[in-house]
Amino acid sequence: MAQAITDATFEEVVLKSDKPVLVDFWAAWCGPCRMVGPIIDQISEEYDGKAVVGKVDVDANQEFAAKYGVRNIPTVLVFQNGEVVGRQVGVAPKQNYTDAIDALLQ
Repeated sequence: MAQAITDATFEEVVLKSDKPVLVDFWAAWCGPCRMVGPIIDQISEEYDGKAVVGKVDVDANQEFAAKYGVRNIPTVLVFQNGEVVGRQVGVAPKQNYTDAIDALLQ
């Protein structure tokens, strides 16, 4: 399962990570988010130890969603060294997300 990230843990888990970080901004009521969720969980298992994979519930945690301009969900952001290096808005194939992480693991 992908790690639950909150406004309180975002800086520590995402911005200070020495590994690539993939963050899924989602909400329970969002249909497309329910399609992306299982893909994010699979990626979390496959990249365990190589990358951090987490989810931010935007209804409960709005600070970083606002900071990074997340207006539509699902939005998946990829971070490297505390900086956003990738953004995918809406549902995308698993390959799109894994390609973004793989590029950072080279």
